[in-house]
Amino acid sequence: MIHKIFSVAHQGLEGRLVEIEAGMSYEMPGFVIVGLPDAAVQEAKERVKHAILNSGFEFPKRKLTVNLAPADIRKEGPAFDLALALAILLCNKQINVSVDKALFIGELALDGSLRATRGVLPAAIFAKKQQFKTIFVPPANQHEAALVSGLEVIPVSNLAETIDHLEGRKIIPAAAKTEYDWQNQPYESDMKYVKGQEQAKRALEIAAAGAHNIIMSGPPGSGKTLLARTLPTILPELTEEEILEVTKIYSIAGLLSRDQPVIKTRPFRSPHHSSSGVALVGGGANPKPGEISLAHRGLLFLDELPEFPRMVLEHLRQPLEDGVISISRAQGTYQYPARFILVASQNPCPCGYASDPERECTCTMNQKIQYQKKISGPLLDRIDLHLEVPRVPIDKIQNDEEAESSSDIRKRVAAAHEIQNKRFAKLSIRYNSEMRPQDLNEFCRLNIDARNLLKQAAEKLRLTTRSYYRIIKLARTIADLEQNSEIETKHIAEALQYRPS
Repeated sequence: MIHKIFSVAHQGLEGRLVEIEAGMSYEMPGFVIVGLPDAAVQEAKERVKHAILNSGFEFPKRKLTVNLAPADIRKEGPAFDLALALAILLCNKQINVSVDKALFIGELALDGSLRATRGVLPAAIFAKKQQFKTIFVPPANQHEAALVSGLEVIPVSNLAETIDHLEGRKIIPAAAKTEYDWQNQPYESDMKYVKGQEQAKRALEIAAAGAHNIIMSGPPGSGKTLLARTLPTILPELTEEEILEVTKIYSIAGLLSRDQPVIKTRPFRSPHHSSSGVALVGGGANPKPGEISLAHRGLLFLDELPEFPRMVLEHLRQPLEDGVISISRAQGTYQYPARFILVASQNPCPCGYASDPERECTCTMNQKIQYQKKISGPLLDRIDLHLEVPRVPIDKIQNDEEAESSSDIRKRVAAAHEIQNKRFAKLSIRYNSEMRPQDLNEFCRLNIDARNLLKQAAEKLRLTTRSYYRIIKLARTIADLEQNSEIETKHIAEALQYRPS
C-alpha cells in the first residue's frame, strides 16, 4: 500500500502542494528519491535514515523508493525531511496514523530533532488556502506560522514527539495565535535634525507621496546619506496586509527570527557597491529573493551609484518598470515582488568636488565622462527626481532652530496616499508612479496653460516618451500634495526642475 504525506514547495512566493509517497520492493536494499529533488533533498537520505534509527525505529532493509509528486516541480531545501521520515515509517508499517488534513515542514538533525527552516509563513498561508486543518513545524518557526488564523499549528521538537502526537500518546498543545501590535516601530532619525537642504526635503516629500525614484548628486559631506536615511520616517506606516506581504518575503529568504517573526517597519536596504547581480535582484542555484525584493514596500538605497558595476545596475531596469523580478531557470520561472522606491546618491565626479564652490576638482574631463558613463541612459530615464545637493553653509549648521518634523511631513504624504487609494481603488496599482500610459488621460487632467508648458519643454528638452509620461506622473503627485484635482502650470514647472541637467 502506498502512503502519502503532504508538504509544500515554493516557486517564488507561491506554494505548490507536494505529495510524498513511499514504497518498498523485494530487491537489493537501497534508498532512492525521485521527483526532481535538488542536492539538499538527495542528501536528506542520510539525515532521515539516522533520524529514524536514533528515534527508536527501524529503517527498512528492502529497496525503498520515495516519490515527490508532481515530478515537474523542483523540490529544494531540507524542509521535506519530516514528511520523508513519516512516509517511510508508514510504508514500513511502524506507525499507523491518519494525516490527510495535515501538512509537514521541518529539517531533521541526525538525532531526530527538528531545525528551523525558511518559508514557513508562506507555507502556512498556502496550507490554509488548500483547506488543510493542521501544519506541523519546528518550534523555532511556530510564531510565524501562528500568524495565520484558522490553522492549527503544532510545534514539534523531534520525530518521536511528532509520532507520539499523531498516535495520540502525548498530545502537543497547538501554538497560540500570534498576536502582535501592528503599530509600526518608531524611527530613530527625524527630518527636523537635518540642517538646511530645504529643496532636498521637498524632493523627498514628493518621492514619498507618489513612490517616485530619486537620485541625489553632490560633494562628499553634503548630507546625501543622511537625507536618504530619513526618507522612511516620512512614509506612512505599513498596513497589516503590507506587513504580511513583506514578512512572507523575509520568511522565504530565511531572515526571520524568534525575536522578530514579523517585519513591522518599511524595509530600508542599503547593499554595498561590491554586491553581485544575484545579491541585488535575487537568483542563485536555488533562487532566493535579492535586495530589491527585500526592499519591497520600502526603500532601496544605492550609495555611490557609479561605483556599482554597470551590468549589475542594468538588472534594475525591468523591476523598476514592472515592480516584480522574474528569474528563469530550467525547472521553471520564479517571481518575487519588487515594488520599492529607489534612492540613489552619487558624487559629480571621481574626486567628488566638481560641483563644490569651495574645493577645486582634480579630475580630468575624460575621468568625469567615464565616471558618468557607468550609469546608462535608460536607467537614469527610470528615475523621476534628479536632485543637486549642495554643501550646507556653516551658518545653517550652527542654527539651533528646529526644522519641520517627520511627523508633520508624514501627514501630508499620508493625505496624498489617501487620494491615490481612492483614485486607484478599482485598479491593481497604488501610487502615481505606477500609472500606465492609458491611465494618464483619465487621472491626469492638465489645464491649457500646463499642457502648453509641457509641450514646449518636451520640444526644447527632446524628452523621450517615458520622460514625458514621468513628468506628468510627478506633476500629479505635486498636485495631490496640494489637494488639487487639476494639474496646473506650477506643478509642471516644479516637475521639470527635477529632470537631469
